[in-house]
Amino acid sequence: MTLASSRTTTATHWGAYEVEVENGRVRALRPYAGDRDPSPISDGVPEVLDGPLRIRRPAIRKGWLERARRPDARRRGGEPFVEVPWDEALDLVAAEIERIRAQHGNQAIFAGSYGWASAGRFHHANSQIHRFLNIAGGYTRSVNTYSHAAAEVILPHVLGPLRKLLDEAADWPSIAEHGGLVVMFGGVPLKNAQVNSGGVTAHGLRAALETARGNGVRFVYLGPLEDDAAPFLDARWLQPRPNTDTAVMLGIAHTLVEEGLEDRPFLERYTTGFDRFLPYLRGESDGQPKDATWAGRISGLEPEAIRHLAREMAGRRTLVSVSWSLQRQDHGEMGYWMAVTLAAMLGQIGLPGGGFVSGLGAEEFIGKPRPRVPFASLPRGDNGVDDFIPVARIADLLLHPGEPFDYDGRRYVYPDIRMVYWAGGNPFHHHQDLNRLVRAWRRPDTVVVHEHYWNALARHADVVLPAATFLERTDIAAGPHDDHVVAMRQAISPVGESRTDYQIFGGLAERLGLGEAFTEGRDAESWLRHLWDRSRQRAAEAGIELPSLEDLFEKGVHPLPPGTRHAFLEAFRADPEANPLPTPSGLIEIFSETIRDFGLRDMPGHPVWREPGEWLGAEAAGRFPLHLVSNQPRTKLHSQYDHGPHSRAAKIRGREPVLIHPGDARARGIQD
Repeated sequence: MTLASSRTTTATHWGAYEVEVENGRVRALRPYAGDRDPSPISDGVPEVLDGPLRIRRPAIRKGWLERARRPDARRRGGEPFVEVPWDEALDLVAAEIERIRAQHGNQAIFAGSYGWASAGRFHHANSQIHRFLNIAGGYTRSVNTYSHAAAEVILPHVLGPLRKLLDEAADWPSIAEHGGLVVMFGGVPLKNAQVNSGGVTAHGLRAALETARGNGVRFVYLGPLEDDAAPFLDARWLQPRPNTDTAVMLGIAHTLVEEGLEDRPFLERYTTGFDRFLPYLRGESDGQPKDATWAGRISGLEPEAIRHLAREMAGRRTLVSVSWSLQRQDHGEMGYWMAVTLAAMLGQIGLPGGGFVSGLGAEEFIGKPRPRVPFASLPRGDNGVDDFIPVARIADLLLHPGEPFDYDGRRYVYPDIRMVYWAGGNPFHHHQDLNRLVRAWRRPDTVVVHEHYWNALARHADVVLPAATFLERTDIAAGPHDDHVVAMRQAISPVGESRTDYQIFGGLAERLGLGEAFTEGRDAESWLRHLWDRSRQRAAEAGIELPSLEDLFEKGVHPLPPGTRHAFLEAFRADPEANPLPTPSGLIEIFSETIRDFGLRDMPGHPVWREPGEWLGAEAAGRFPLHLVSNQPRTKLHSQYDHGPHSRAAKIRGREPVLIHPGDARARGIQD
């Protein structure tokens, strides 16, 4: 790109940086001067850009290349690769796409692009692959996220879309000014807030928490890991057995009812179904009151601690905060449904500093006032295929073609996938059962991936196309979750023969006769100008002035005007008739007729406690008395740059350390 620049800046999901380049190599990433709490994850990047794991040329699995039309997929992941010229690689991939479309239909192609691929608006792998395959006729897609899929599915029936809840979450300035108590189910971990989908320029969670605590806001933390509540919060730490949060919430709710502390006027005006939930809570429908004693037996907490917390929550402006981890467990929908119910019983939804919030600390943007600038992104077109899967069912999809599956009250059928095309993210990091995934991964005819490094995804592919990193291309990081815009100027030439995703898909589109449809006659710089011009126009309509593209690249970082403060569902509280929720009743649904009518055995029409398949209260815990908690690492974003020096420095003999409670360690003779 020919734009002049007095500095080279870039943006990542964990921070914005000035790039120090010497003799064509990146020497360091210096955090943006306005970031008072920068993440050190960037320390792991420069060394590995041209390190031994970098993919430098197109590579094809030897067995697939030799048996191009009769590949032995059972050997995928266990054979060497052969490097080939770009033209040969693109010819082979284009021919394979054409063969599968002709013989099996476009639904036989599964497009994987799940993960944190790039902070840039244009060189965003998810947008690039879906645009290409949509133009080629479509593909089988995935819906929802590994981060919070259960919440994404349950909340629209109960409160409204999770995305709206995250975008309009209770903001920290309002919590600091009006809040009295924050009850954190799962904590608010600072290490998780190192990152932000779409990029983060100035980390603010630590300062926000310090301000709230300094203003007298009190914190109660329920969870197993001490580090998930910052020490300076001086939070009261309750340690229920993992996966028992719903039972604890029910015990709190029972105490509120028995002591007359619930807000009946709020429940009557803003919710529906509390009267149908109450018999379960009191035990009238099943003979077991969900009181604090019952909740204590399940959770391991003292019953009086549960009762005391209930009274404290009813006596102060209280925010019920639930981490995403609560719904990543058996019956994870119930924890979120019950948390909404508990917040409704307190009657503070719609008030500043009170109510319900999801994911504080999960990403940096949640709880941060920020402008809502409708930045333009690469148009993806329309998918000509209706088939989809919930994102975490990829192994089921590959292993069980033609079999039915249930999702959100409806029944669907898994298509027969012959090609997996993956660009952006790494399923071998985020999937749950990797041995099963490896078996499933060997079923399709062909797996094509775009990758920077020889990670597990690349090693389990048939065709590996080397992709340029964020430092080897020019882009713009612009929202929607940050309060700055950052120019991402190419800092170095692509290592080896690596190309951008746009170049790769453009080459494939030409071979399929779709070149003009994919590029619209634009190169990468023309697209960037086009998207920025559209963004400036949209911002102007919203009363926000953005600089010219040249000025942006001259400045490097452009701050956006401050966002407005608000309370989540403030308008709904003020007038529920004029501002109904997007639920069937327009109200908060403590009892859902829709969910009841799904007829699911474990999902009645209201929140309930369901025993997890594996937990420390199960009979099997006598044989297996330890509960493994695998949480977000502090030295990397998921598995990105795991091979870099910052991540390696925290390892022990090349492995991630495992922490064990001192009492459990002593009982097993473990010294370190």
